[in-house]
Amino acid sequence: MLNFDFHNPTHIAFGKGRVADLATLVPAAAKVLILVGGASAEKTGTLAEVRAALGERQHATFSGIEPNPSYETSMKAVAQIREGGFDFLLAVGGGSVIDAVKFIAAAVRFEGDDAWAILEKRGRNITQAVPFGAVLTLPATGSEMNNGGVITHRGKGAKLAFSSVHSFPKFSVLDPTKTYTLPPQQLANGVVDAFVHTVEQYLTYPVNAPVQDRFAEGILQTLIEIGPRLLTAPEPVYDDRANLMWAATMALNGLIGAGVPQDWATHMIGHELTALHNIDHARTLAIVLPALLNERRVPKREKLLQFGERVWGITTGTDDERITAAIERTRAFFESMGIATRLSGYGLGADTIDTVVAQLEAHGMVQLGEQREVTPAVSRRILEAAL
Repeated sequence: MLNFDFHNPTHIAFGKGRVADLATLVPAAAKVLILVGGASAEKTGTLAEVRAALGERQHATFSGIEPNPSYETSMKAVAQIREGGFDFLLAVGGGSVIDAVKFIAAAVRFEGDDAWAILEKRGRNITQAVPFGAVLTLPATGSEMNNGGVITHRGKGAKLAFSSVHSFPKFSVLDPTKTYTLPPQQLANGVVDAFVHTVEQYLTYPVNAPVQDRFAEGILQTLIEIGPRLLTAPEPVYDDRANLMWAATMALNGLIGAGVPQDWATHMIGHELTALHNIDHARTLAIVLPALLNERRVPKREKLLQFGERVWGITTGTDDERITAAIERTRAFFESMGIATRLSGYGLGADTIDTVVAQLEAHGMVQLGEQREVTPAVSRRILEAAL
């Protein structure tokens, strides 16, 4: 097992009715800016619950954060915070809203000329941030319990990630009933997003970390079990929604990634597809991952065999046959969730590959993966295989 530090200061308030806990979770004297995406939080009544729980605290609302949160919209929120003197932020939504609030919280107190530098430095230049909490309505990214985020600069056509010790939520409220109004596409995205987050930390190479491995395998098995039920249930089932919400949180709160090598090449390539073509984040991951696993089947051999046996129950055949079967079962699972796993499924062809590779190079993504062997040439082969 590799050396590691693990510290996660986020308070999780999990279960039915926990939005009311904002009455004690938010500092009593705080002046709060609530940040949301579209109109769903208002329509479903969640925003009314939040406002009621805030009681007599001064508060206002900023809306319009996109599914792939943009630098441009985030900076409008920064201006409102500075002008209004807000000293506590509350994200109400999914990972996109929470990611945006992480950036906004840092940008408000950033001392440089252009807060995009936060993304260019991957967050290493964040020295302080406005405190913030979250009310999660869409389980997928795990942003509710980690210190990372991803922001898109539409003017530059760039989507970059950042993280900082200053970017953990103070708390996150996880009420599974807030997922009851989600459309099937969003539920499918959440399952696949959490699945690939787990795989990025698990499918690398062995370092004798059985605790992390078995935690990861448990998350993957849970998502495989509940995923199809989430799409076919005539009415929301609380336990399935609760398990999706907690699985997505546990997939990226740092626990299963402690002391093990991590990949993240699938995410870096996927980010470029989202920035260029506005494809849902989870769907870009479903495009890239099967092709990447096949390309990297030799360096990932031992873990792919373990994945096949422990997660998919594949125990017969040659090593190559078992690895191929594990990759194809993964692809089939994504497809069963209604998510296409080929570029062609999104109307994209070979002409997009040059642009994606050029963007990877422009953003310094030239040595990706757990062994830094995913060069632009390898990324090109992965994308070609994903056609």
